[in-house]
Amino acid sequence: MSWRAQVVTLYPEMFPGPLGVSLAGRAMAEGRWGLEAIQLRDFAEGRHRNVDDTPAGGGPGMVLRVDVLARAVDHARALSPAAPVLAMTPRGPRLTQRRVRELAAGPGVTILCGRFEGFDERIFEGRGVEPVSIGDYILSGGETGALVLLDACVRLLDGVMGAASSGIEESFESGLLEYPHYTRPAVWEGHGIPEVLTSGDHGKIEAWRKLRAIEDTRLWRPDLLRDES
Repeated sequence: MSWRAQVVTLYPEMFPGPLGVSLAGRAMAEGRWGLEAIQLRDFAEGRHRNVDDTPAGGGPGMVLRVDVLARAVDHARALSPAAPVLAMTPRGPRLTQRRVRELAAGPGVTILCGRFEGFDERIFEGRGVEPVSIGDYILSGGETGALVLLDACVRLLDGVMGAASSGIEESFESGLLEYPHYTRPAVWEGHGIPEVLTSGDHGKIEAWRKLRAIEDTRLWRPDLLRDES
């Protein structure tokens, strides 16, 4: 079976979006993965099919109702029982490459896209939903985050990337940022390619790349080095 993704959203027209082109789009056309956008409003009741209500305790905005969310999760789980259910929310732990690899190795994923003030908190324990954030900032909704998560997973599926090694020597795979890359022209506006990269000495090249990965990580993302210590 191909890897299967389900996205519960108020805006199903946002999918597949950019996932319908380039590597992900080609892989979808080849049947390596599938995507279904599920309209959350289909699980609301009443004449107006309301999916949200005012926050308990007062405050601005609206909150997605737990009963509507639960019916949507139950529907998605019936279609793909083994897939973990994630919710895109800034209150969740940050998505990591390690978690992406775990998800890509599984049967697929179901993603809930937040809107307004977010989810009724009871959905997380009541349906075993995993909160996930893609960074320390706020978006208009979870759809953009879902696209990011799916793109990160799909590119790791078998046969999606042209070279199998492309997904190994990358930032975060070894706990470091990736080393810098260069290509032609050899000199551009007075800036040349480091001589070691044109030396033909693969041992020296590998050593240089490892050193630069450490140096750049220490400069730009020292938190990654602390996480490994």
